[in-house]
Amino acid sequence: MTSILRSIAAACIGMLLVLGLIIPSAQASTVEVKLGTDDGMLAFSPSTVTISSGDSVKFVNNKLAPHNAVFDGHEELSHADLAFAPGESWTKTFSTAGTYEFYCEPHRGAGMVGKVVVN
Repeated sequence: MTSILRSIAAACIGMLLVLGLIIPSAQASTVEVKLGTDDGMLAFSPSTVTISSGDSVKFVNNKLAPHNAVFDGHEELSHADLAFAPGESWTKTFSTAGTYEFYCEPHRGAGMVGKVVVN
């Protein structure tokens, strides 16, 4: 009787392993937001991104530095340090659905604002 149970258990484990290999796991993705547009405007590009819970946004310093990204009420998402060098970047992961508005501290008055929508 125990050999039959062992065989059934081994078959079940084997099936689970096969299913794990056949069914692709969901992978988080990363979306890039440029700080300063390619044509030199004081804006995030794109200014609005829509992602899924668990995805990340990579902020990349582009033009007319210095820039940062501050999320009011979400210090854990904010990057208050100023990026000066072209290509300087940081990545933030968004775990909770919602709409997160952010801005560049030095250029907020110039309208450098953005939004991350997390589904």
